[in-house]
Amino acid sequence: MHSPRIAVIMFPGTNCEEESAHAVESVGMQVSILRWNTKESLDNYDGFILPGGFSYEDRIRAGIIAAQEPIMKNIKSQSNKGKPIIGICNGAQILVEAGIIPGLKNRVEIALAPNENPFISGYYCTWVHIKSVGNCAFNKLFESEEVIPIPIAHAEGRFVTKDSSLLNQLKKNKQISFQYCDEQGNIIERFPINPNETTLNIAGISNKEGNVLAIMPHPERASFKRQIPNIRLQDFEDAESNAPAVKIFDSMKKYILANFSHRKI
Repeated sequence: MHSPRIAVIMFPGTNCEEESAHAVESVGMQVSILRWNTKESLDNYDGFILPGGFSYEDRIRAGIIAAQEPIMKNIKSQSNKGKPIIGICNGAQILVEAGIIPGLKNRVEIALAPNENPFISGYYCTWVHIKSVGNCAFNKLFESEEVIPIPIAHAEGRFVTKDSSLLNQLKKNKQISFQYCDEQGNIIERFPINPNETTLNIAGISNKEGNVLAIMPHPERASFKRQIPNIRLQDFEDAESNAPAVKIFDSMKKYILANFSHRKI
């Protein structure tokens, strides 16, 4: 099979497209950065990334304007074909506002509300830890209980809902893919382990089918050892070697190779 082709979708205000593309290339996939108004057919690609940033300056609320763009109907169509799609930070907000995540009732079902913690309500940037707990296209290469150092940088990243039945459904379907934890992997539902009072320490949610992921932390900013704080590096080559978060993109590649090996472009 060809090397999987990934499209990184850039909206006005996106600012993480280059880092996302670099992480994708590091695991042996091809990547193109496409504008939101591209005329190119998305059928040419095997997977998609909606990267972080501040699409349309987060006016009204984060992600909602980008979610109304025509390209998102096409992204949803691609998701229905089983192609892997990951929305990171602002990209996660766009997927939620588009009703693609959680993807149970074909409408907006959950909110990414402003952060809440003892120190700040609003934009918060820090290093945290998460671990893989679900079953989706993006966590297939993680070891059991493997802890991932990763940064967050958002103002509206708190997964919330008043619908307890929705939470039960997410747990039943194993759609909660990543949770905030401490350095030892313990899931503790209080600050600073839970950095923004997100429900059930949720850091990432997939759709029911498992091919779409909305994740608030930034794996593209934690894919190489040189990006990780307080880590001892031996040399330049060691600095460029992979850190745990890159397995999110490598899992994406594995999923494509396993499910679309018949495709030729």
